[in-house]
Amino acid sequence: MKRFSSTISFLLLLAAIYWGFHTSMPVYEEDASAPASSFSTDRALKHVKEISLEPHAIGFPAHKKVQAYIVSELEKMGLQTSLQTGYTIGDWGNMSKPENIIAKIEGSGTGKALLLLSHYDSHPHSSFGASDAGSGVATVLESVRAYLSEGKLPKNDIIILFTDGEELGLNGADLFVNQHKWAKNIGLVLNFEARGSGGPSYTFIETNRGNQHLIREFIKANPKYPMANSLYYSIYKMLPNDTDLTVFREGRDIQGFNFAFIDDHFDYHTAQDTYARLDKKTLAHQGSYLAPLLEHFSTIELDQLASLNDYVYFNMPLFDVISYPFDWIWPMLALAFLLFVCILVYGFRKKTLTGKGVFIGFVPLFLSIGINGLIGYFSWPVLKWIYPNYNDILHGFTYNGYAYIFTFVCLSLAICFGIYHKFRKIPTTDLVVAPLILWLILCGAVAQYLPGASFFVIPVFALLASWYVILNQKVPSVLLMVFLALPAIWLYTPLVKGLPVGLGLKMMVGCTALVTLIFFLLLPIFGMYKRKKKWAYFGILAFIVTMIYAHVHSGFNAENGKPSSLVYLLDTDKNTAKWASYDQVLIDWNKAFLETDNKAEQKLNKNTISSKYNTLFSRSADAQVKELEGPKIETTRDTIIGNSRTIELCITPQREVNRLDIFTESIHLEKVKINQIELSPYYLKDRKTSKLVTHYITDNAYTELEITIPKESVLELTFNEASNNLLNHPLFTVPERPKTSIPMPFVLNDAIITTKTIKFE
Repeated sequence: MKRFSSTISFLLLLAAIYWGFHTSMPVYEEDASAPASSFSTDRALKHVKEISLEPHAIGFPAHKKVQAYIVSELEKMGLQTSLQTGYTIGDWGNMSKPENIIAKIEGSGTGKALLLLSHYDSHPHSSFGASDAGSGVATVLESVRAYLSEGKLPKNDIIILFTDGEELGLNGADLFVNQHKWAKNIGLVLNFEARGSGGPSYTFIETNRGNQHLIREFIKANPKYPMANSLYYSIYKMLPNDTDLTVFREGRDIQGFNFAFIDDHFDYHTAQDTYARLDKKTLAHQGSYLAPLLEHFSTIELDQLASLNDYVYFNMPLFDVISYPFDWIWPMLALAFLLFVCILVYGFRKKTLTGKGVFIGFVPLFLSIGINGLIGYFSWPVLKWIYPNYNDILHGFTYNGYAYIFTFVCLSLAICFGIYHKFRKIPTTDLVVAPLILWLILCGAVAQYLPGASFFVIPVFALLASWYVILNQKVPSVLLMVFLALPAIWLYTPLVKGLPVGLGLKMMVGCTALVTLIFFLLLPIFGMYKRKKKWAYFGILAFIVTMIYAHVHSGFNAENGKPSSLVYLLDTDKNTAKWASYDQVLIDWNKAFLETDNKAEQKLNKNTISSKYNTLFSRSADAQVKELEGPKIETTRDTIIGNSRTIELCITPQREVNRLDIFTESIHLEKVKINQIELSPYYLKDRKTSKLVTHYITDNAYTELEITIPKESVLELTFNEASNNLLNHPLFTVPERPKTSIPMPFVLNDAIITTKTIKFE
């Protein structure tokens, strides 16, 4: 009797997975000599190289160099350029003095303007900012140059905005949205960002209302390699991450598109965000978006994009972007349920289904999802226990992270094959019923609570079709079954990789659970395999081999450095000093200053220095007191009016510094102003820590602080003043960090910190 070829089907499935990833982004080819009217990746790379020569955060010497370079490139295109400067405080309680770079291409019409957006500051203090967001600046510069080379006159004004201070709290965007006269006339924003240094660029729509017209016009613009689905933004909205576009949406109800890549997340905000590590294909992908979108949105009526209706949308190879209204979600789910019931009745009447077999089919399903779920959930804690150094990779994606993803994919498949081998005597037609019920329940939950992911029902229709085929054919066509598997393969395999890459290996449970759910969708194929045990062994062998590979590459070297940290803290009130580190595992470099078993004193973490992951000091040791001056704090006003007391202070640095963190306990604060800017009452009310405000200082400027409190209250303020010059300050002899280590990102690092506390009774 003819047999279903497991090898051929598996190879075809692998080919489909490869094709899905391969076609998700362009292939890089040298194009320095491309026509002037075309986007050239090589020409854009020259911009990235110039922008990322040095770290260039606000207040850093290279900041002005990068600014001057961008201005000169805009002026070479014949664009009149201006700088917008001013103090601003974003929603994060971080104040800075950004300098936005602004230019405009005048349009022939009088409608809303199109805004091209990226930021040019790098993350303090060690990031070179090649990807984040030198790649975005380069994409805009090269796209605008190509557009202008054709001599076209757009219908809409095109505003080019390179914001400053994005890394500190979206400060430049806040300054533009609230203080620039052009902000009120913007109809759409195209924003280019990065959260890694490679991989495909994903599209995120940001809107306060419906996305119907936005997604329709995006499809009309027809970018060649769209990576977009309505699930991405649903997940994005749940995360504590914002971009400059968020300020436009929240501040002026201006909608738009974010384009961002997340692969090689281990480079994000680190000293390894360099020109050499930026994936050229990724930069080409960014350009493949902006060129057609600039052409399209510069000519249509941008004030017609608002809509009350939402669309589900997703991309698939060969089909680009597919969309349909939210109104279809429940009818499509009802249709899927109706088809399930009809095929179920048909199977029982035809006697190709048995009640006992259907009931037993739930056992391997629950075993597979339960075991793989537990493995995924505990995988990251176990890996951190085996490799303690991983604890110091704060964003949770290791240099060998891709190997771990492949490892647990193989293990999950092995477990699924092994479990279903134990139930090989149950017909596949019976075993498919339980996964169908699970997927229909899942789709129902998604429709209710995460409607942007409602395209999950599409592979369910394919599974229903596969089920119907095997109910009627004992040996179905391999090609037909693989074809019906394509929706599951192409929609979900990017998520298998993307979840742990973008959110860290702590999300490996999402990876293992999703692999199991995909296995269920492909059960009409895998159920036909006669030697499931052999495939389970193959999976275990691949797991072992890949785990060995991951172990060999679990260390650090000159190319992939271990994050490390060291700071010097001087308490100017007590005239005592400490060395401190955030490291869970010290290296020889900072171990010389800190005893391995000496935990950080609790009082050092009383006022948590602002960082992305609220990271605390883990180690501390006594240090020699150095002759360092803390800030000069002068009380310029202290008055009582009615039941309120207003205190005004001027804090002036007495040495070169980069930031000032001000802390106070959770007493009632009626009003707070810093450099004449009032903090939002909502921010004061919702503070989760003792941090009041952080001032990222430019040109060693002073800070003015005005606080109004109830007159009977006692106000205690702590001032932490920091400079990022520990490694080159003449009073210290800290050796150069070894080549196998990088400054730990997301924290205040390589810093000299002075602390002073003042109490007003």
